[in-house]
Amino acid sequence: MKPFVFVLMPFSEDFDDVYKLGIKAAAELCDVKAERLDEQMFIEGMIDRIYRQIEVADIIIADLSTRNANVFYELGYAHAKDKICILLTKNASDIPFDLKHRRHVVYGESISYLKDELVKNIEWASSEIKAQKENKIRIVSKTPIGELAVSDQSAECTITFTFDLFNDTNRISPEINALYLYAGNKWNLFQDGKTCAHTDSDIAPFKYRYFLSPPTPRIGKKAWSQVSCVGKRVLAEAWRGDEIKYTYTLGGRGILRLVVDSGNYDHHFDFNIEVTDFPF
Repeated sequence: MKPFVFVLMPFSEDFDDVYKLGIKAAAELCDVKAERLDEQMFIEGMIDRIYRQIEVADIIIADLSTRNANVFYELGYAHAKDKICILLTKNASDIPFDLKHRRHVVYGESISYLKDELVKNIEWASSEIKAQKENKIRIVSKTPIGELAVSDQSAECTITFTFDLFNDTNRISPEINALYLYAGNKWNLFQDGKTCAHTDSDIAPFKYRYFLSPPTPRIGKKAWSQVSCVGKRVLAEAWRGDEIKYTYTLGGRGILRLVVDSGNYDHHFDFNIEVTDFPF
């Protein structure tokens, strides 16, 4: 059966081309089934139908353009259900700050760009679903927490990355042999107060691979575990001629690789965070 993509977006003629030439076209290229509510036949109430479709969907695509209140509400429900969500918008300002760390596509007026980027994102989401089913462990990235320390000489940020590991099955999970965090920039990474070993990445375009200790060898039936790490990075140094600021925005993509006997499961995650230090 093809993966099912449920699409949340404003019901307006202004978005017909976005849906038909962008979203639907990308879905067909990825061999997944994409539908909006207005394409379906149903007898229950509209809200109940939306809830049910979100629950059965493998992937959610939500267009946040114009900040439609209904789309925001439905997306919140999808996040509460831990669904894989791909966010779209014509204008980056339509994505609220607390959603900017989520995977999103800013397509402006280019539907061809939207289609191309959606193909990449749908392929990623489909591989994520397949890996979850094969490895029996589902990984969810939590919103990172950031701090900034500023002096006359430097600005350094500290970001805490946290990942929830779920075993949704009625069997004990495969044994977790190792966890690796892949990053594009060099961080001083710590876990439980100890420095994480690192080496060059074996996945392009990431530059570094950090070793994390698994929180537990196996995850029990219908159980949950969690792994966290703290990354520190110098953003500016006066002796290099850098401007020392009191607010910085950091963003990027990373991979948390889970290694089990049957193979590797790569969980791709995005983050976008603003760190601020208030001078006295």
